[in-house]
Amino acid sequence: MKKIIVLTVTLCCIAAAFCYANKTTEQPAPQPTDNQYTLADVWAAYEGFNSVFLDSKKYIYKHDNTYARAKDRFNGAAAIWCQPMYWNMAMDACLLAEKVGDKKRAAEYRDLVKKIYNGNRKHYTGFNFHDNNENTGWFIYDDIMWWTISLARGYELFGDEDYLRYSEDSFSRVWYGSDIVGDNGSYDPKKGGMFWRWYPIQNPKPNESSHGKMACINFPTVCAAMMLHNNVPADRKEPEGDKPLYQTKETYLKMAKEIYAWGEKNLFDPRTGRIADSRHGEGRPDWKVHIYNQATFIGSSALLYLNTGDKHYLDNAIKAADYSCGAMSAQYGLLPFERGIEQGIYTAIFAQYMAILVYDCGQTQYLPFLYKNITTGWANRDKSRNIIDGEYHKRTAPYEKVDSYEASGIPSLMLLFPPKE
Repeated sequence: MKKIIVLTVTLCCIAAAFCYANKTTEQPAPQPTDNQYTLADVWAAYEGFNSVFLDSKKYIYKHDNTYARAKDRFNGAAAIWCQPMYWNMAMDACLLAEKVGDKKRAAEYRDLVKKIYNGNRKHYTGFNFHDNNENTGWFIYDDIMWWTISLARGYELFGDEDYLRYSEDSFSRVWYGSDIVGDNGSYDPKKGGMFWRWYPIQNPKPNESSHGKMACINFPTVCAAMMLHNNVPADRKEPEGDKPLYQTKETYLKMAKEIYAWGEKNLFDPRTGRIADSRHGEGRPDWKVHIYNQATFIGSSALLYLNTGDKHYLDNAIKAADYSCGAMSAQYGLLPFERGIEQGIYTAIFAQYMAILVYDCGQTQYLPFLYKNITTGWANRDKSRNIIDGEYHKRTAPYEKVDSYEASGIPSLMLLFPPKE
C-alpha cells in the first residue's frame, strides 16, 4: 500500500509539473499587487530579450529560443518584416539611456543600433528591394514598407544618410513596382489604396481590382510617407521619370493624405473605432480586427494631426485607441494576444504608435492601461531568463519555448513607457 501511495503522489507531481511547463491550465497566474516597476527592470527585460533571441554573430534576431543561430527564413531567423521592430527597440533603448543620463548604456545601445542595421543589411540582400527570393529577399509589399518606416525613423534619430536613402528606395519600390521583378506596384492609381502583394511571386502579373488591399500595407504606407515628409530636405526639386527614387516633402504629404482617405473610407468603422483587416474589390471589408492594424491607424492619424493640426485625425486616433484598450482588451483588461505565425509582434507595434499618441499628442489617459500591461506581464515573466510570452495574465514557465515575436511586447512597452522615477 505504501508503495502505491508513493507512486501515486509521484505521478501527480509529474503531471502537475507537465501542465505547468506546457501551460495547459487555464487558471490565471497571480496578478501584481501594485503598479511599480523600476528602470532596472526595464534594462533587465531588454537585456533578457537580447540574451535569448539576438544572434550575436550576425546581429539579426532568431525565431525562438530553441535555435542557436538565425541562419535564414527557414532555419531560425525571425521574419523579415519583424526584424525592423527589433531594431526599433534598440533605438528606443538608446533614447531612454540618453534621457536618463546613462552614458555607458547610451553608447552601448547606439553601437547596437548600428550592428543590427549592418547585420540586417548584410543578411537581407544588401537591402536590394528588387531581389524577390523567398528566403532572404522581398516578396510582399508590407514586408518592405515596415523597413521603410524604421529606416526613416533611424535617419530622424541618428542622421545616417544611408538610412534615408534606403528608406526612400524602398518606398519607391513599393509604390511604383519593379522593372526587375515585373510587378506594377502596390498603389492602385485607378481606385486608390494599396495592394498587399504581387501575384505570383515569380513573373508577376498586374494586380486586379479583386485582389486584397490590407490595412497592414495601407496605414504603414501613410506612416512611412509622413516620416519621410518630416525628414527630407525642404528645398528639393520635383523628381523626373515615371518611377522616381525620391519625392518632395509636399508629395509625400499628398501621398499620405490620399492613402489615409482611402483607408478611412474602406477600412475604418467610425462608430466603434475598429479597423478591418482588408477589403477585396467592392466586397464588404473583413472585420477581423488585429491590434497592429489598430496601431498603424492610430499612428498614421496622429502623424497627420501633428503635421496638419486637423482635429479630425486626432479624433480618429482616439476612437481607435479607445477600441483597442477597451473592447479588444476586455477579456483580461490586457492587450489581446493572437497565437499565430508572427502575430506576437503586434504588441510591439502597438507600443510604438501609442507612444506618439500619448506623448506627442498629449493623450495621457492611456498610461494606466499601458502600465497595467507592463506590470502584469513583468510579474508573470520567467525570472530565470527575464522573458515573457504574449499571454501576460499567465506565468511564463522556465524552459518554455517562447518565440521572439511574443517576447517583444513587454520590453517594447517598457522602453517606451518607463516608470516615473
